[in-house]
Amino acid sequence: MGQRCFFFVLLLALICFSSCTSYKNVPYLKDSEKFTAENYAKSVVLYTARIMPKDLLTITVSTITNPEDAYPFNLTVPSPISAAKNITTQPAMQTYLVDNNGNVNFPVLGLIKLSGFTKTGAEDLLKGKLKKYLKEDPIVTVRLVNYKISVIGEVTRPNTYTVENEKINIFEALALAGDLTVYGKRENVKIIRELEDGQKQIAVLSLNDKNIIFSPYFYLQQNDVVYIQPNKAKAQGSDIGSMTSILISTTSILVSLAGLIVTILK
Repeated sequence: MGQRCFFFVLLLALICFSSCTSYKNVPYLKDSEKFTAENYAKSVVLYTARIMPKDLLTITVSTITNPEDAYPFNLTVPSPISAAKNITTQPAMQTYLVDNNGNVNFPVLGLIKLSGFTKTGAEDLLKGKLKKYLKEDPIVTVRLVNYKISVIGEVTRPNTYTVENEKINIFEALALAGDLTVYGKRENVKIIRELEDGQKQIAVLSLNDKNIIFSPYFYLQQNDVVYIQPNKAKAQGSDIGSMTSILISTTSILVSLAGLIVTILK
């Protein structure tokens, strides 16, 4: 009986020790209470998405006094269901795919390079080109249709998510995915990003580090992939097959029987 108590106390001590050491890697933004006014000033960064190849855009042009003048610049796509059943519905706006060279083929204007521009920059560019075709200054609205990010690995809901407001940071992305599981490595989060020229980048962030908010990867770009690596406990657990589990169970039973026999013979 004394031997069993010893093993139980030892096991309890190991569990407590592992819990204390693993907790150090759990909190996000550690020591953030030590931020100074200078730190907060540096963190004020207004992120604006930039148009990239393979983006899908909607571009609407309107005028106030002569709306019919803008019709040639607003292509629409009729719904196939409504066309077949003669149902009158609001047609969807034509989307424009940014090609590998960063161009879109816009009505009347032809090929226009929009890659690298912010939405505001693209709107200003189009306004300047449209002025000679319209009697008044046009109102141009550019929207990114396919602004999406993917979160994979040790999260509750790995998936690809569409971002409606075209702005999202790493913590908001993890919130969409249900946050990390207990097996996710918080100090080794990988961001996979494709640049305008097709080159790939892999950045490593630590969610424990308060300085993450200064990283150029804190705000995610369209098509970024966030990968949460499993920790050692998950990796080791995945290596244990069914035969190993049976062996462990059998060994536990034999140890218990041996302890029982020793107790009876005393």
